[in-house]
Amino acid sequence: MCGRYTLTAAVEQLQSRFQFDTPVPEYAPSYNIAPSQEVLAVIRDEAHNRGGWLRWGLVPSWAKDPKVGYRMINARAESAAEKPSFRRALRQRRCLILADGYYEWQRHDGQKIPMYLRLRSREAFAFAGLWERWRDADGNTLVTCAILTTEANVWMQPVHHRMPVILEAEQEALWLDRSVTEPEALQPLLEPLHADMLEAYAVSPQVNSARYNSPACMLPADEAGAG
Repeated sequence: MCGRYTLTAAVEQLQSRFQFDTPVPEYAPSYNIAPSQEVLAVIRDEAHNRGGWLRWGLVPSWAKDPKVGYRMINARAESAAEKPSFRRALRQRRCLILADGYYEWQRHDGQKIPMYLRLRSREAFAFAGLWERWRDADGNTLVTCAILTTEANVWMQPVHHRMPVILEAEQEALWLDRSVTEPEALQPLLEPLHADMLEAYAVSPQVNSARYNSPACMLPADEAGAG
């Protein structure tokens, strides 16, 4: 799964890397992004990439209560095309959710050890995301998203059996292409990232609290002073 992640690159770097020029004045680096927060994402708008904010936790347009989003931070890539909550978004509302690392908790001797995972290149990347628009009875709009997950690659399996779908740079245009609506055409994008592209290390248990948002979140546990 994916329940916490980071985005620390400068906004100018993100705009260059993901080819959007939409102003995002509220942007600031974040070291412990959690569900229900606003997250930076990119969608395809006509002929342009548009950056903006989505709330993490997908609320389908037909939902009675937006609280359902707390249970839908992730969507399984293997079944999203059939699930009522995700199938329309997979065909029509795909996005890039920008990140430069994520956290996962590894079970060891009865404990859950927080691990930080990132590209070996240390570059920003995109999770494959889905988004939806929900309106309440008064016409107020909520725009939300979920991160697709897939089976873990061999390298990741000792940490967790699932991992987020991390798109390679050359796959991002197809994922955003609004003319592509058949799930079969997208399925090759939803494979686990190659194991040799990632690195991981243990970090401080302070990451367990979503209120803790500091550069120290990303430090190796021994450097952060964790016991």
